[in-house]
Amino acid sequence: MRAITVIPGKQDSVALTDMPEPPEEDGPVLVRTRAIGICGTDLEIINGEYGTAPPGQERLIVGHESLGRVAEAAPDTGFKAGDLVVGIVRRRDPVPCPACAAGHWDMCINDRYTERGIKGRHGYASERYRIHPEHLVAVDPALGVLGVLLEPATVVAKAWDHIEKIGRRAAWAPEAVLITGAGPIGLLAALLAVQRGHQTYVLDLVTEGRKPEMVRRLGATYVHSGDLTEAAAEADIVIECTGFIQLLLDAKSRHPRYRIICLTGVSAVGTESVIDPGLLNRNMVLRNSVLFGSVNANREHYELAAKALAQADPRWLADLITRQVPLDQWPDAYARRPDDIKTVLGFPDVSP
Repeated sequence: MRAITVIPGKQDSVALTDMPEPPEEDGPVLVRTRAIGICGTDLEIINGEYGTAPPGQERLIVGHESLGRVAEAAPDTGFKAGDLVVGIVRRRDPVPCPACAAGHWDMCINDRYTERGIKGRHGYASERYRIHPEHLVAVDPALGVLGVLLEPATVVAKAWDHIEKIGRRAAWAPEAVLITGAGPIGLLAALLAVQRGHQTYVLDLVTEGRKPEMVRRLGATYVHSGDLTEAAAEADIVIECTGFIQLLLDAKSRHPRYRIICLTGVSAVGTESVIDPGLLNRNMVLRNSVLFGSVNANREHYELAAKALAQADPRWLADLITRQVPLDQWPDAYARRPDDIKTVLGFPDVSP
C-alpha cells in the first residue's frame, strides 16, 4: 500500500513509498483512509526536528489528523463497513502510569506513551490501517470530509474541558474570551467559545482576508495585534494558539480579575521574550489567576469535539479547509502557503 513516510531525524527524506499491509495485531478494524490534515507537527517531523519510527523500522508513516471509512470490522467491535471514523493519536504507556491507567493518556507522567504518526507508531497517512475499536471514534456522516477537522478540534475541546474544571474551584461567571491566533486551532477555539455563549475576541496579525471574515461569521470580534488593549482588558479566559506569548505577558498588566489562561501553542526553542517576573507574580497571585498548558487529548475530548463539529455550520467548517490536495500531488500538501488555514491530503475513496 502507498503511504507518506519519513526517516525520522533526516531532512528531505519524506516520500510516497510502498509499505507492507497493516498487520492483524494492529486491530480487528480495517480502515481505508479518506483524508489527512496537515499541521505544523507534520512539517517539523518532515524537517527532521523530531519523530521516532516503530521499533526495528527505519521509516515512519506520518499523519495524525485522520479521516477514514471502515472497510472491515469484527462483529463485536461496535463498527461496521462504511462507518466514517477518526483514529485517536496517543496510546497509553505499557506500565501504565496512574493517568494512563485511568484513561487519561494525554496526561501521561512517564513519557512511555506512543503516538501514531509521531512517536514510535505508524501514523494514518497510508491507504489502509488497522486499529482497535477503543482507539476509533465515529464521525457524523453528514460531515463528510469535514470530519478531518476532528483531531485539531480535540485540542481545544480539551482546553475548554480543563478551563471549565479549573473555573469550578470558585463561583465563576465568565463572559469574554480572547483567542490569540486565527489559524485552525484558534478558529476552532473560537467556535467552541461562541457555542458556549461567550463574547469572543480573536487576535491575529492579518488585517483582511479569510481569517477576519471567518471570525465575523461566527459572531465574534476580530482584533488586529496592534489593538489588543480592549480585548485583553475584557477577557475572563484567554486561549493562546500561536506559541508567541509575549503579547499575553504584556497584556496581563491590564487584567483586573481572576483569569484563566490556557497555552496550546508551542514556542520555538530559543525564543527570547522580555518578562517582568515581579509583575507576572503579582498578577497571578493577587488576581487568583491560572496559567496552564494543554496538548493532546483523550477519548472523552474526541467525543466532545465530535459533538461540537456536528453542531457547527458546515459551510463555516468547510471554509477552514483552504486546500485539498490529491495523493498523487502529495508534495504540494506539505508546501505551506501564506493564506493556508488547513490543508488536507486526499486519498482515493474506493468505498462502494
